[in-house]
Amino acid sequence: MISTRGRYALRVLIDLAEHQNGEYIPIKEVADRQDISLKYLERIMPLLTKGDLVEGLHGKGGGYRLRRSPEEITAGEVLRLAEGGLAPVACLEEGAPPCSRAAECRTLPLWQEFYRMTRDYFDGVTIASLMRGPGADSYVI
Repeated sequence: MISTRGRYALRVLIDLAEHQNGEYIPIKEVADRQDISLKYLERIMPLLTKGDLVEGLHGKGGGYRLRRSPEEITAGEVLRLAEGGLAPVACLEEGAPPCSRAAECRTLPLWQEFYRMTRDYFDGVTIASLMRGPGADSYVI
């Protein structure tokens, strides 16, 4: 299940993309437009900054802006930053120790394929495609 943090991170990036003009956008404006608590966004923005998706500027005229174009940022990248990964089971998480039961695990191929499909789907959806919104032919490029 994708958490609120993951969903809000996507909404913030879409908002920044839709309002980009080269200037920094105050996070309060994003919070107001998206109806998200400013305090909650203040916890999400460091993740997006550390992940090199946005850059921030403090003080007068400060705020956030995208570091890359909306066409270059994928939902998969955002969700991995916000969620810490998308693996459906612990043994497939990045850095997980090898499972002693992997050789005889009858469900491992199921989880591996599900994980592959999930990654392929989310990595094929960009912020630009999400900007087109509902009714667009497809979010996947």
